[in-house]
Amino acid sequence: MSLKEKITEDMKTAMRAKDSERLGTIRLLQAAMKQKEVDERIELDDVAVVAIVDKLIKQRKDSITAFEGAGRQDLADKEKAEMAVLQAYLPERMSAEETLAAVKAIVAELGAAGPGDMGKVMGVVKTRLAGKADMGQVSAAVKAALAG
Repeated sequence: MSLKEKITEDMKTAMRAKDSERLGTIRLLQAAMKQKEVDERIELDDVAVVAIVDKLIKQRKDSITAFEGAGRQDLADKEKAEMAVLQAYLPERMSAEETLAAVKAIVAELGAAGPGDMGKVMGVVKTRLAGKADMGQVSAAVKAALAG
């Protein structure tokens, strides 16, 4: 079963269970997926769906930070609940050590020497580790590998 089909099944389950919070989040995800399909006239595969989920989670993290800074804990809690639902659709992530090891291998493979090569390294890293690792961790790992 593809990730897209799993999301549709989860939506049906949430409807039957009358779980309005979960249903709302899944519908939001499906709307983002449909928008991408319509805009680019493509059929989404699992990698593209994971990219959309990643993007929505990043938006939730930014919103949580803003809401907590403004003293709106009620809205921050709502965003955290949505983020928890979305994270269920992500594959198992690489640990920080695994990410660093993978980045060091790519840096060695490309022969990158310093911070000037960051763009070249990030281009390769993004294609190889997309959906497998948190891109914030990846960026930090690339900076560390190129600095040291």
